Amino acid sequence: MKPRNPIPTVDIIIEIEGQIVLIRRKNPPHGWAIPGGYIDYGESAEDAARREAKEETGLDLVDLRQFHTYSNPDRDPRHHTISVVFVARARGEPKARDDAAEIGIFTKDTLPEKLAFDHHQILNDYFSKEH
Repeated sequence: MKPRNPIPTVDIIIEIEGQIVLIRRKNPPHGWAIPGGYIDYGESAEDAARREAKEETGLDLVDLRQFHTYSNPDRDPRHHTISVVFVARARGEPKARDDAAEIGIFTKDTLPEKLAFDHHQILNDYFSKEH
């Protein structure tokens, strides 16, 4: 029997002048989300974070640091994923690219109501901690 393992992913909380960058997803599950995606075979989580940020937002990351890992089997309705969440500052102008339909910059008080995955929990943890 072939083992079924969780799929490793990354999410990146990108900070710009006291605010964070979110993307509105083109593909299901829809909603606003922290930029991120799958870690490719042979790729480190850090390299995946840099690649996914660039692909989805056009931004280059500065001061990338690990925040927390989220592994609830129900966090992604498609399959079981484990996400290494990073925090970083950004260089460049944010632009919706790849599978991002739209891009926005938000504060704790202006977050969209509908967030994909477990991103409400991640952002609640982020805003409640000093980083």
